[in-house]
Amino acid sequence: MNRQLRSYWAVAQLDLAEVLRSRWLLFCVVVYAVLAGVFLLVGMRESTVFGFTGTGRVLVSYVHALLVLLPLMALIATGLVVNKARDDGALELLFSQPISRGAYFSAISSVRFLVLLLPLAILMAAIGVFGRVAFGQHIAWSFIGHCLVLCSVLVWAFCGIGLWVSTTVQNSARATMYLLLIWVAGIALMDFALAGMMLQWRVEPRVVFALAALNPVQCIRMALLSSADPELSVLGPVGFYLANRIGSTGLYTLGVVWPMLLGALAWMSGLWKLRRGDVV
Repeated sequence: MNRQLRSYWAVAQLDLAEVLRSRWLLFCVVVYAVLAGVFLLVGMRESTVFGFTGTGRVLVSYVHALLVLLPLMALIATGLVVNKARDDGALELLFSQPISRGAYFSAISSVRFLVLLLPLAILMAAIGVFGRVAFGQHIAWSFIGHCLVLCSVLVWAFCGIGLWVSTTVQNSARATMYLLLIWVAGIALMDFALAGMMLQWRVEPRVVFALAALNPVQCIRMALLSSADPELSVLGPVGFYLANRIGSTGLYTLGVVWPMLLGALAWMSGLWKLRRGDVV
């Protein structure tokens, strides 16, 4: 085992111990489980949403709720990890050992990403199995896989953004403010801005789509809707335009590629900043 890999595993073990000590993993499991339980209680009824009933409806509703929750959890999990370690001297102590900055950044990134994702993957599979055992529903493994991929790229995108903020903004209080602004802009302001634009002016569907696609949350939301309803009737004229010009496959591909690329760019920018910046 070479030195880089040993450094990676050492930092990963330390960061995982910190996550377990702070009960962040337990918090993620409880939040995911409570949210899943709520949708299981109210979703297993004979009603149709986008052509789905039972387990399909639960998954669609569950992932729509996660589109709001996951960005905030990813930003909180990563947005203060580097600057906090710099403030309390842990960063200087680690780098006094034979640990490279790249190994440190990769380790904390992978630990935070997996802590957010693995409980979610287990719960999504459990929802499908529960629907099969308790209600005789067909397990739509392909749809569960699509939902899990979309959640994965959403977590990755905002983990990358959070790590970029953590390495760029040294003051923890200011970094927290920026993280909240990023979350509000991605979740709320974009919806209100698009709705206001469509109400005020007759905006062409392609313009609405282009503006929405710039936001990774909106991009993933369109990919989720296209997986559940290929006709995108819920989006009205914009949905008709998207279904005929781009198609469900194109929307799903865009919903995976763009957030993944955005997260990778933010992650690499954070790594570059960490390598060139000071540890104190």
